[in-house]
Amino acid sequence: MYDEICEQPAALTRTLKSELRAAERLKRLVAANPPRFIVLVARGTSDNAAQFARYLIEICTGIPVSLAAPSIFTLYQANVDYRGALVVAISQSGESTDINVVLERARAQGALTIGITNEPRSSMVPLAAHVFLVRAGKEKSVAATKTYTGQMMALYLIAYALGARIRIADLERIPAWTEAALGLAPAIEALAQRYRFMEQAVVVGRGLNYANAFEFALKMMETCYVVAERFSSADFLHGPIALVEKGFPLFLFAPSGVTWPSMKEMLEKLRHLKAETLIVTDRQNMEAPADAGRAIVIPARIPELFTPIPYIIPAQLFAAALAREKGLDPDRPRTLSKVTQTL
Repeated sequence: MYDEICEQPAALTRTLKSELRAAERLKRLVAANPPRFIVLVARGTSDNAAQFARYLIEICTGIPVSLAAPSIFTLYQANVDYRGALVVAISQSGESTDINVVLERARAQGALTIGITNEPRSSMVPLAAHVFLVRAGKEKSVAATKTYTGQMMALYLIAYALGARIRIADLERIPAWTEAALGLAPAIEALAQRYRFMEQAVVVGRGLNYANAFEFALKMMETCYVVAERFSSADFLHGPIALVEKGFPLFLFAPSGVTWPSMKEMLEKLRHLKAETLIVTDRQNMEAPADAGRAIVIPARIPELFTPIPYIIPAQLFAAALAREKGLDPDRPRTLSKVTQTL
């Protein structure tokens, strides 16, 4: 897991360079016939990437985006009308049966279909009209890391093709920001020691980093066996904050930009409750380190739109380090396998 975390800058660069041509083709295609709405279908870590895409695409293009529930097809045998839609299936292995069923049926209805996968020979590839390959190389650890960020890079390219005002030059900076985050590994290793006996936690993100709250929590659950709940800061203040007591651990993604005022308000409430808070931020947010008890600060100034990939790196490093602190093997979580097939 740790080795694959460190491979991400190179994997992101490969994905961007290799799939830019596919993005340009898609851009020409949708310019003539733009989709009325977009449906994303995925499971697990890939579903967290889809959650990121929902925010990214709606913020940057205004096209409505929905997350599919595959069981509507596979269990309830419902006939959902996807005509006029763009259906994007996301799967690290490309072998998730229910994901592929949705993709296949949507294409049969005439929907424009895209598959995002790390496996060029997978079952997904022939089912999709257009394919974006995550060029991450073989991912051996059960816990997905480099395929998650690779999917996010592919989704930036899809958003670009759909008309988002995203400059390719800015996407080319993401691997360097990711490298800067990797440089924090020794400090995060030391920090993880403090949380060795943690059994439960809450992870908070909002907007573009809401998906990272789900992904960080998932990584702690599957590699460290920590019961980790995830919320937006708005939802957390509407009720779950009642569970916070002195020393309760909370992890927060806190970029500068439109989500910072609500995150700052939440940090102030948590300070009064004497919670154990740790934030992930960067040098663009000048207020955050002064307003939080502990902070992981990426040594770069990152515009909010491009924070999700660099920000998940410290979370991945923390999960891997905490697993080792707990005497666990993050590469082989109990009862899990690399490919999960569901119906």
